[in-house]
Order: sequence, then structure tokens, then C-alpha cells
Amino acid sequence: MPEKQEQEKKLQIKMPSIDELAKSGAHLGHKTTKRMPKMEPYIYGIKNTIHVIDLEKTVIKLREAAEFLFKVAAAGETILLVGTKPAAKGIIKKYAQELGLPYVTERWLGGTLTNFSSISALIKKFNKMKEDERAGDWDKYTKKEQLEMEKELTRLEKLIGGVKDLSKKPEAIYLIDLQKEKIVLREAQRSQIPIVAMVDTNSNPELVDYPIPVNDDAIKAIDLITNTLAQAIKKGQEQQLKNVKTKKD
Repeated sequence: MPEKQEQEKKLQIKMPSIDELAKSGAHLGHKTTKRMPKMEPYIYGIKNTIHVIDLEKTVIKLREAAEFLFKVAAAGETILLVGTKPAAKGIIKKYAQELGLPYVTERWLGGTLTNFSSISALIKKFNKMKEDERAGDWDKYTKKEQLEMEKELTRLEKLIGGVKDLSKKPEAIYLIDLQKEKIVLREAQRSQIPIVAMVDTNSNPELVDYPIPVNDDAIKAIDLITNTLAQAIKKGQEQQLKNVKTKKD
């Protein structure tokens, strides 16, 4: 059986239909004045000065991205989910937590990928503080000192709470909105980490490995695309567990 057919057989995920994508607003790009020329192959037409995305191509590119993330997960590798814009935060956090994956929904810390040792030190500090708090070790400090420690813990939670279990650089990144996540994009490129991204008509799809042409502002579209990719990742995780069990047997 050809490799692609075998992957699709393993995936067994529900791909969104053209109609479902349209209802989510996935086809609505930006105004024509903001068009990125390299998005031209994915543009179907223009309606009221707004570019309309070709949803048939969206489905094709979504399938490619899903297959890739399935393989990454099946290999037991880490996928980092990133979405710091208001429309994406809750969705990214929800699926990341369901899948047990690291995520970033607040400000991206510069150097997260290119200076991972510094981020690792912050993660260790955060985890140590959480452990000490649970163990009751804070009781020996004054109320003022405990208040300061609580403030610091809250600050670290916001900064790195989503990546507290990240012990090494991720093998892949899924992000929403290339314009919003330029620093992430730059660091991933320098670190040679493959990127899957929702790409709107104002962004360059050639900057990422697996672009998904779609409206990256509509909450329903973000959820629909992320849900599909989450299904693929979940199937990959299940496949990885099967592989481990088979090796043990």
C-alpha cells in the first residue's frame, strides 16, 4: 500500500467539508490592499474588496498538515502549540491540555527556541517554586515574603506555565497568524523546526513548511482547523503507544 494511503488509513479523522469551512468564515481573507502576492494560488476571487480563499485548496493543505503532525506524534516527538492573539488563546490552551502538549498563549519569550538553556532555567525555577509551595516549605517565611513569592509564581505561571514540562526543543510547531507570531517564526526557522500554520491572505505561505490557507481571525475557523489537527495528533499519540506496546511484547 502506498505510504500516503497507509497514513490516511491510520489517521481516520473527520476532515471538515467545504460547507463547514464556509460556515466558519474560513474563506474570508483580508482586504485586497493587504494581499500577499505569494498567496495568489490560494485565492478564489474577490467579494466586496475582500479576498476569498479557495477552500478546496484549504482542505488539501489541511490534510497535508494533519498527516505531518500525525507522523510527528506517532514518533513520540513534541509539538508546541502557539496562539497569543485573543481569538486563539482559549482554543490553543484547550486542545494543548487535552493532548498533554506544551503551549504558549501569552507573550512569547524571546529566546524560547534560540536560547533554550535560559528558558530551561526559568522552567526549573517555576517547577521548584510550585513544589516548595505544595510541600509547605513557604510556611517558614514571613507573610510579606510569601506574598512576594506568590507574585513571582503568578508571573512565571503566565510566562511559562504552558511549557513547564518542556525539557527540550519541540520537533514541530503549530501556530496561528504569521503576522502576530513573527518572533516565533524567526526562531523556529533559525532552529530548523518545521512549522504548521494557519496562513491568511496577508501573509507569505512560503515561510512555513505546512501552510493552511484560511481566515486566521475567525474564532470558529480557528477552532475547526485546530480541532482537525488535534484529531491527527491524538491518532499519532495512540499509534505511538501501540508501537511501544508492540516492542515490549
